[in-house]
Amino acid sequence: MGTRISVRLWHEDADLGEAAVRAAIDEIARIERLMSTYMEDSRISAINREAHLGPVPAGGELYGLIERAVKVSAMTDGRFDITYDSVGKHYDFRKGVKPDADTIARELDNIDYRFVLLDKANQTVAFKQEGVRINLGGIAKGYAVERAVAVVRDMGVAHASVTAGGDSRLLGDRRGQPWLVGIQDPRNEEDIAVIRLPLVDEAISTSGDYERYFDEGDVRYHHIIAPATGTSANEVQSVTVVGPEGTMTDALSTSVFVLGVLDGLALIETMEGFDAVIIDADRTVHYSSGFDPANQ
Repeated sequence: MGTRISVRLWHEDADLGEAAVRAAIDEIARIERLMSTYMEDSRISAINREAHLGPVPAGGELYGLIERAVKVSAMTDGRFDITYDSVGKHYDFRKGVKPDADTIARELDNIDYRFVLLDKANQTVAFKQEGVRINLGGIAKGYAVERAVAVVRDMGVAHASVTAGGDSRLLGDRRGQPWLVGIQDPRNEEDIAVIRLPLVDEAISTSGDYERYFDEGDVRYHHIIAPATGTSANEVQSVTVVGPEGTMTDALSTSVFVLGVLDGLALIETMEGFDAVIIDADRTVHYSSGFDPANQ
């Protein structure tokens, strides 16, 4: 998934604990093989190649996540949109490459989650037109850590933490104490936490403009693309969402990043059990009502 995977857990049986760590990492690797657009033989790559020609079988698991991503796209009025990759594929953040204005203008015609045609009965995906491309980068890592925690829970583990980049799923507590999870300073490369949150049995996802990016002059180009413009969203520097389930915290952190402070917090306030911390472009920190220090 192009990021560092970390699994920490406790179990009285050392052999079972080591097997659980391997099983968690194997589960994330399995999901990557299914859902990575960087792998030509993945199922999602086959969909991107063929779905403009007609329905392509996705299989139950991938179909379910695509369906869920489309629902989030509708819920956010397209601020989260899995077809963003129609433009996103033209960026190379390692090489400092971005699409020109003509390419963006052309590819914007292919960005619309309603171009993704789902057949639940047959678990197939089709695209309404050629040029549409989907990417689950805004939701799949959250799903992967959620699945990995489910695997170790089924093996009898009661205390665990699984992290993939900015997405973490916590199982239980840290053996009698809450897990302390830090929110990174978006402009400090030393990975210094500006906020620490005590959490138990929750998911936490952070989307930041410092994860994959390059700078040109005073402009930062990063991987969180606003579907309406085909360019990097720039109102905030990072968004952290905490909630009961990693798939949704991942999708919401991406959504709120694109929505910005006011609309993003308004969305979070409609989501029972979810809270957010936003660091805006001026480095001001904003909290949803459940995290606001004034309400503590």
